[in-house]
Amino acid sequence: MRVIVIGAGGREHALAWRLASSPSVGKLRVWPGNGGTELAGWALVDPTLAAAAGADAQAAALAAQAPDLVVIGPEAPLVAGLADALRARGIAVFGPGAAGARLEGSKLFAKAFCERHGLPTARAWAVASLAELDAALAAAGEAVVLKADGLAGGKGVLLLDARAEARAAGAAMLAGESFGAAGRRLLVEERLEGYEVSLLAVCDGERFCLLPPSQDHKRVGAGDRGPNTGGMGAYSPVAPIGEAELSALGAPLIARSLAGLAAEGIDYRGLLYAGLMITAQGPRLLEFNCRFGDPETQAVLPRVTGDFGRLLAGAAAGRLEPEAIALRPEASLCVVLAAEGYPGDYRVGEPISGLEPQPGDGETQFVFHAGTRLESGRLLSAGGRVLAVTALGRDLPQAAERCYQRLDTVRFANRYLRRDIGWRALSKGGGR
Repeated sequence: MRVIVIGAGGREHALAWRLASSPSVGKLRVWPGNGGTELAGWALVDPTLAAAAGADAQAAALAAQAPDLVVIGPEAPLVAGLADALRARGIAVFGPGAAGARLEGSKLFAKAFCERHGLPTARAWAVASLAELDAALAAAGEAVVLKADGLAGGKGVLLLDARAEARAAGAAMLAGESFGAAGRRLLVEERLEGYEVSLLAVCDGERFCLLPPSQDHKRVGAGDRGPNTGGMGAYSPVAPIGEAELSALGAPLIARSLAGLAAEGIDYRGLLYAGLMITAQGPRLLEFNCRFGDPETQAVLPRVTGDFGRLLAGAAAGRLEPEAIALRPEASLCVVLAAEGYPGDYRVGEPISGLEPQPGDGETQFVFHAGTRLESGRLLSAGGRVLAVTALGRDLPQAAERCYQRLDTVRFANRYLRRDIGWRALSKGGGR
C-alpha cells in the first residue's frame, strides 16, 4: 500500500513512524514534512504541490502520486475540504470532510451539536459583541473559560478567574487582537472541576476503535501555569481511574457523537478526538477535534502495535478492522522540547545536537521531530515546538525517568521544556 501523510509536525512524524512499521504499508511519503521525516527518507518532492494552493489544486497534485491512502494530520486542510477534494478523485482518505471537520473548525457549531444530540457538556453562551459578552459573563459567574470560535492552533482557549480579566480578554478577542478572525466570535463557558482526558477514536462512519486514553499539558509553565500552547507533553494511561474504566466512560459519548454525525448526513471517516473533563457528575465534553492530537499522538502510538496502516485504511474504506492492532501494557510519557519564548516570540535556526542513536532508541524511547529542518546537512530548529521525546516504562515513573534522561542528551541554544509532565499522576504536585 502506498501511503501519503499530510503535515509537518511531531504528530505527522509519529504517524509516519508507526505507519512505516505496518506490514500493509510498502511506500510511505510525508508532505511537506520536517527534518526528521526527510532524514527518514519519507520526503515527497513535487514542485506542483504548494502550501498556498487551494484544496482542489493540492488534491490534484496528490492524486498524481497514485496513493492508496492519504492520511491528513492537521486540522486546517480538513476544515478547508482537502479530504472531500481527494475523495472526489477516488482517493481513499483517513480524515473527515469539511462538514465533519466543523466540529473543530467552529466551537459554536460543536456546542450546538452537543445540545442537538444531548451530549453532556458545560453551559455556554455564544458571543459576537461586547453587549453579549457582558450578559454572558453576568450569567456565567466569576471563573469562566473563553474559547475562540475558529481555529487558533490549539491556543484559543483562555481560563480566567475574575470577571474584569475575562471582560478585557473577551474584548480583545472580539476586536481581533488576540486570535485574529478566529476570535471575533467566541464562547463563554462555565468552568468545570475535575481532570481532563483525551480520547482518540478511529472511525469508519458507523463504528469506532478507541486508542489508549491520554492527558495533554497545554500550559507552557510548570504546574500548568501560563498561557496555552499547542501542547507541552502528554502521558498515557491517565490516573486516577483505570484505563478500561475510563474507556467505558468515554465510549458511549463517542458512539452518540458518531450517531449524531450520521443523523446529520455526515459520513465521518477519520479520527474523532473527544476532550473530556471527568467530573464528580461524570464525563463532560470540553471539545472535539477532527484529527489526532499533538502531542497525544506521540504519547499514544508507541503503545500501539500491529498493522496501524490496515486500521486506518479500513476506516477510510468504511470497513473498520479493530483487530488489526494491539496495545502494549506499558505506560508512556512524552515531553516537548520547545524554543524559549514559545508560544510567543522565539528564535529559529539553532543547530540541534544529541540526536545520535542512544541505547533504548526505537524500543523504549522515541524522538519525534516537529519544528526542524535540514540545511546543508545540518539539523536546525524551525518552530516553537522543536522535538518531542517519548519513553515507555513498566509504570509512569520509569517512563518519566527514561524520557528525561533521553531529553537531557538533546541540545540546542534556546531549548525549553517542562520537567513536570504527568505531575498529577506521578505525585501530588511534584515533578522532575
